[in-house]
Amino acid sequence: MAEATDIVRITDETLERMRARVGIQMPEPRRYHNDVVTQDSARHFAWGYGDDNPLYCDAQYGLTTRWGGLIGAPAFAYTMGEDDVPPLSAEMKQQMKGDPLAGLGLYQAEMQLEWWEPLREGDRCFLRKAQVGTRLTQGRTGGKSIHEVRGIFQRNQDGNPVAMRRGTFFATERDPKRKENKRDSTPEPAPQPYTQAELDAIDACYEAEIASRRGAEPRYWEDVSVGDRIGPMVKGPLKVTDQILWHMGWGLHMSPPGAFRMTYDVRKKVPGMFPKDPMGIPDTVQRCHWQPDWAQRLGFPTAYDYGAQREVWFTHLISNWMGDDAWLWKLTAKHHKFNFLGDTTWMTGEVTAKEEIDGHKLAHVNLTGTNRAEETSSSGHAVVILPSRDGGPIDLPSPPAPDLTGLIEHQVEEYRSIYG
Repeated sequence: MAEATDIVRITDETLERMRARVGIQMPEPRRYHNDVVTQDSARHFAWGYGDDNPLYCDAQYGLTTRWGGLIGAPAFAYTMGEDDVPPLSAEMKQQMKGDPLAGLGLYQAEMQLEWWEPLREGDRCFLRKAQVGTRLTQGRTGGKSIHEVRGIFQRNQDGNPVAMRRGTFFATERDPKRKENKRDSTPEPAPQPYTQAELDAIDACYEAEIASRRGAEPRYWEDVSVGDRIGPMVKGPLKVTDQILWHMGWGLHMSPPGAFRMTYDVRKKVPGMFPKDPMGIPDTVQRCHWQPDWAQRLGFPTAYDYGAQREVWFTHLISNWMGDDAWLWKLTAKHHKFNFLGDTTWMTGEVTAKEEIDGHKLAHVNLTGTNRAEETSSSGHAVVILPSRDGGPIDLPSPPAPDLTGLIEHQVEEYRSIYG
């Protein structure tokens, strides 16, 4: 392990080790939050980000919709994924051994999500994941950077692909001395208490949220115009309570599930995931999302949210706008600012284009998340399939391959066609 004062360098060996991993399906050892879609699990997930849309929470309501029953919210697939990877060969196991990026600064640049079929009540969900691309680039603050694309691909119990997540990350050479000096010289300003006027504006937006939900009334493609505004929708002020409720529906993801002895079992295997708290008690590194003092030890002013939360907030904004009969096909999200406890995110959208492709009537929507300081903290783009006044129910989009292995191969080839 490098000393705290060392600069970890990206070498030709780093790049070759990363390239050797492209396309190899990686087993998923951990248990996800949900194995089966139930009314309870779907509702807990939706409630965890502040959404009580009956399409995702009430099976009886679902019977009245085109879906014929309850479906999970668009990003419910985040909570599911039984390992579906065949055993690796000895050569593949060797290629996957160790972490070529250990000691480098890792930053998420973009997350792309795509959905082809709903997760219905009673469905199971199986997962394969793989690195689908990598290349050498210039770092944000000088030095080299490794551009890495990770894909997660999911199917239901019938073998039908249902969803994909593709994250773009940059692993960058970093000088710990420079990082420390930068933080010391540019301290975060102390947050100011909310004024009553700010709280009233937030409450007024919450009051209007239900009325803005399209629900059973179809939003027809013909009635949508370029320039149409969506929202605002508000999430905040962000509290530790909100983080607890989020985890009740989303699970833990980064940390292993289970308490007390179950946590100890994992800690025996991976002690580095459990640094000690001020009382000398080992606890998960993930607590930077709800424990301010640990976040401060990592150099941040307080605890902060997950990028996945804001991605899911974008799906809430879109699903309220599009109504029950439409389909959120694609979402791309980028996160530009940390969202700390106490901050508020205002989300808006704008229709930027309409088109017809393969019989689908599409609306393109640009998305913006703005923080309390009126800075853009997140941005995104959604592609929505809308019903038409001229036809019946929409057709769901087809995945680019019929199975998960084919989807991984497709993504690898797509990356190579762009970057070589």
